[in-house]
Amino acid sequence: MSDIANAFTDEVVTHAYTKLVSVPGLDGQIALVTLDNGFDHTKPSSFGPAGLTEFNRALDEAFAANPVAVAVTGKPFIFAAGADLKGVPAITSREQGVELGKLGHDVFRRLRESEIPTFAFVNGVALGGGLEVALHSQYRTVADNVAALGLPEVFLGLVPGWGGTQLLANLVGPSKAVTLVIENALNQNRMLKAKQATDLGIFDKLFGSADFLEQSLLWAAQVVKGEVTVERPEIDRGKEWDDAIARAKAVVEGKTRGFSPAAVRAVELLELARTTDLSDTASLDAGFGAEDEALADLLLTDELRAGLYAFDLVNKRAKRPAGAPDKSLARKITGVGIVGAGLMASQLALLFVRQLKVPVILTDIDQERIDKGVGYVHSEIDKLQGKGRLSPDAANRLKALVSGSLDKAAFAKTDFVIEAVFENMDVKKKVFAELEQHIAPETILATNTSSLSITEMASELKHPERVVGFHFFNPVAVLPLLEVIKGEKTDDATLATAFATAKSLRKSAVLCADKAGFVFNRLVTRTLGEVMTAVDEGTPFDVADNAVAPLGMPMSPFTLLALVGPAVALHTGETLHAAYPERFTPSPGLEALVEAKKPGVWTYDAEGKQTVDPEVAALWPQGDKASTAEEVLERTRRAFAEEIRIMLEEGVVAAPEDIDLCLILGGGFGFWNGGITPYLDREGVSEAVNGKRFLEPGVASVK
Repeated sequence: MSDIANAFTDEVVTHAYTKLVSVPGLDGQIALVTLDNGFDHTKPSSFGPAGLTEFNRALDEAFAANPVAVAVTGKPFIFAAGADLKGVPAITSREQGVELGKLGHDVFRRLRESEIPTFAFVNGVALGGGLEVALHSQYRTVADNVAALGLPEVFLGLVPGWGGTQLLANLVGPSKAVTLVIENALNQNRMLKAKQATDLGIFDKLFGSADFLEQSLLWAAQVVKGEVTVERPEIDRGKEWDDAIARAKAVVEGKTRGFSPAAVRAVELLELARTTDLSDTASLDAGFGAEDEALADLLLTDELRAGLYAFDLVNKRAKRPAGAPDKSLARKITGVGIVGAGLMASQLALLFVRQLKVPVILTDIDQERIDKGVGYVHSEIDKLQGKGRLSPDAANRLKALVSGSLDKAAFAKTDFVIEAVFENMDVKKKVFAELEQHIAPETILATNTSSLSITEMASELKHPERVVGFHFFNPVAVLPLLEVIKGEKTDDATLATAFATAKSLRKSAVLCADKAGFVFNRLVTRTLGEVMTAVDEGTPFDVADNAVAPLGMPMSPFTLLALVGPAVALHTGETLHAAYPERFTPSPGLEALVEAKKPGVWTYDAEGKQTVDPEVAALWPQGDKASTAEEVLERTRRAFAEEIRIMLEEGVVAAPEDIDLCLILGGGFGFWNGGITPYLDREGVSEAVNGKRFLEPGVASVK
C-alpha cells in the first residue's frame, strides 16, 4: 500500500464517517457510512489510496458495531465520483497499477461478501468507482433527482477496474452492460439519470430526493426483516451474451477503429464476465484479477495520459477561454435577429430561444422560407414537449418568442444579429450593409461563416468594431464548439459579449484570429486535401480513406465529405487555396464530383455494404502513382504537424491546447489521441516536421 500511496501526494482524501441509526420497527441498528471529502458539491468525493484506506477503516468500525445492516451514502448531492486520477502521472510501474486495482477490490468487495445485508443509498453523482461501490453493495437505492450516473472509464482511457465489468453484466445482463460501459462512454461520455439507471436494473428502488435517506432506511429495514424480497433476473449466458459482445465490438470499431486500448480491453473483460460466478470466491478472484491487470496496463499508456489531458481541456480550459476579454464588458442580450431561415438558421433560432429565452426574429428573401423556418422551430419545441422535456406552458412561451419578418427593420430592437446565409463574401457584405441601416450602433453583428474573413466582411461598415465571427458546428444542438473570431477592428465589448453569449448558449468558445478557415475547417480541409490528392494521383479510394484511421477522426474523410457536402467542401478548399496556395491544392476529382452533382463517393447495397459509386470512379480523374496506406497516413500526419505549427506562428490560437480543444469539441476527435498534438508528438511526427514537440513530455504522455 505504501508504494502506491506515495504516488498520490496531492490526494484530496475522502473521509468516511460511521454512525448507528435506529429505524422504527427494526430490532437493531443500521451502521451508516457517509463518504465526504470536506468540500461542497462542486468538488465531488473520489477515491485515492488514502481514501480507500479511510473507507476500509470506516467499514471496520461499522461491522464491529454489530449492526443488523451496513449502508453507504454520500455528502449532499454527491455519492462518489470514482478514482482520484491526479496521482496517475506519478504511477511509474505495473506493480503500482496492480496494487491500486487490488486495493479497491479488497475494500469494496467487503460490502458484497458481508454476512449481514449491505446497502448503497445513492443520493447524488455516482461515477466510476462511486458506482462500483453501489454495485458491490447487496442492495441499492437512488434519489430521483440524481442526473449523473455512469462508468466513464473507457471515455478517459481506462476500464471500470474495481468490479464494474464483472458485476454489472451479471446484474443487469450483458447487453445493458455494453451500453453503459462502452456505448455510453464512447458517445461523448453519456450519463444516466436516476430513473434510467433504475429501469436498467442497476438500482432496486427509486425514492424522492426530499426524504431520500429516510425512505431508504425504512426500505432497508423491510429488507432486513424479510418483508421485502428483491428478485434478481436470470442472466442468459448464451446467445444474448454472444450478441452483446458482437455489438460491443461493432461499437468499438465504429467509434475508435480499434485504436483505443481501453475500449478493446473493456470488451475483453465483458466477455470474461460470462464465466464469472458471483457466488464463487475463486471465480470472482479471477475476474477481479483480470481487471487489476487491465488497469495496470492501461495506467502506463500514452493513450490514457492523452485522454486525461483531453478531459482537462474540456472541463477546465474550455470554461476559461484563452484571450477572452473581461466578462464585465459584455452587453446584455434582450433580442436576437437571424438573417436566413434555412436549416442552419432555424437550428440557431431554436438554440437561441431555448437558452436565452428572448425574442428571436428570422428573416429571408420570401415569406415561404420564413414560414418554413419558424415552423421548424415550433415543431422542434412541440417535439420537446412531447418528450416531457418542456411543459405545455413553457413550450407556448418559447413559440411565442419566435417570429419572422421580410423587413430587416424588425431587427431595430435586437442586441445581437447573426447571419447564416450563403457562404459568399459579397452576399454577406450586402446583408451587413442593409442591417446597419436598421439597427443600433451597439448591436452585435455576428457571422456564422466557416472560412471567410471577418475583417473584410466588416470593412465597408460604419461600425466595423461590432462585427465578430460566431462559427457554429453542425448539428448545432449537438456539437459544443463555437469558434469566436476577432476581426481587425472588433472591439473588446463585442468580443466579451460574444463569449458571454456563447456561455449562455452552453457552448465552449475558443478565440481565433481572423485567418482563412480559422481552426477546425482549416485543419480538416488540409487533411481531406491530402487524402483526395492521393486519390487524384492514383490511390484506390478505400485505401486512402481508411489510411488515416489512427488520427482519431470520428468518421473517415470521404464519409465526412458526404456529410458536409462536396460543394461546401470545394468552396472551403477554394477559400483556403486563395489564402495558402502552396499548401491547399484544388482536387480535380472533387471539382468533377461537384460538377456532376454527386452527393459523395460511396454507394451502399441493401445490406449497407459500402463500395465506390461506379459513376464517381468513372468521372474522377486518376493518375498512375498509387500510394500505400502507410504513405497516405504519413503525408497526412506531416500535413497536420506543419499546418498546426504555422497556425501557432500566425497566432490563430493561443496554444496547442486550443487546437486540440477545437478538434475534440468541433468534430469529436478521439480522447485517446488527446485531440491531435499528443498523437503527433508520440509518433515522432512533430519533431520530424518541426524540430520539436508541441507539448512538453508528460503533459499528455507517459514520458
